Amino acid sequence: MIVGSGAIGGTVGGLLARSGADVVLVARGAHAQALADRGLTLRTPDGTFEIGVTAAADPAEVRLTSRDVLVFATKTQHLEDALHAWVDRPVHHGDTVVGTAGSTLPVLTALNGVVAEEMALRFFARVFGVCVWMPAAHVVPGEVIVRSWPVAGQFHISRWPADLADAEDDRLLSDIAATWTPAGLLVARPPDVAPWKYRKLLANLANAVVALTGSGRGDPVVIAAAQREGEAVLRHAGIEFVPAEVEREARRHGPRDRDVADAGDVVANSTWQSLARNSGSVETDYLNGEIVRIAHRHGMTAPVNAGLARLARAAARDGHPPGRYSGGELAEALGLVGEALGADVMVEGR
Repeated sequence: MIVGSGAIGGTVGGLLARSGADVVLVARGAHAQALADRGLTLRTPDGTFEIGVTAAADPAEVRLTSRDVLVFATKTQHLEDALHAWVDRPVHHGDTVVGTAGSTLPVLTALNGVVAEEMALRFFARVFGVCVWMPAAHVVPGEVIVRSWPVAGQFHISRWPADLADAEDDRLLSDIAATWTPAGLLVARPPDVAPWKYRKLLANLANAVVALTGSGRGDPVVIAAAQREGEAVLRHAGIEFVPAEVEREARRHGPRDRDVADAGDVVANSTWQSLARNSGSVETDYLNGEIVRIAHRHGMTAPVNAGLARLARAAARDGHPPGRYSGGELAEALGLVGEALGADVMVEGR
């Protein structure tokens, strides 16, 4: 069950359906209707694929069984509503109700940031954290653009928290890897996914910069400042994250960003897509805002990331499309005029 079938969820669900797996894509509004009426259009560097999918717009349309797995792939700001919608749904084994989704089914949290897993634990007993590497975009109902093919994405997955992992979890993740990897969704199984998610968080600090400038690469000075600040906050807080060189080596085996015909200026970045769709909200408070939260928790400040979160909130609230600022204007608004680059920058597609 893919809950939230946009860029990431749509690609995962579409590729699993294309490979013959039993999968349901859960979506909202016009996207849900398009999936039900026409299936999923998946646009890739190697062509466009029309994929027939099973779609649902509401949990009440789905009969859960004890063999199901829930994969949450919403934006973080929408996750709590999704968790509420699914947690108390009955789970069947044959004709017998054996429990609720929250007490019975495993949950995978394929979201940006590092808060989804703890949010899910309020509702679900068995949670698996997922670090997502996938250059995908969703702007048009019924359509997803994925900029890597035939390997569309790479996922690091482990039980959350890692010290709860047991033999049953090992069997589940083995089954998931055996199903997902041949479909073009590479699965890696680190002992603990948390350090991978914190490394990804640092990359995602660029999302707001890309969205506010409208450029696929953002402004390198602003990105470097935000990521430098983020690393300093995590180190001060004693939070482990995967070293950059380890991540670079792992990415050698993962998706490769390539051009997609007629994709125009669509950017594989969740914040850019939210502004482009005029969705009214962005994920920034759980990305740059998470660095701010950790800083405040430890008696620090994080002015660059706080400023980016504020400007992104304003852009979403006021209905501004991507590209409200030039790079220079954004640097000036954040007090970074005269800053040197000073560091490598990471720009993560999702």
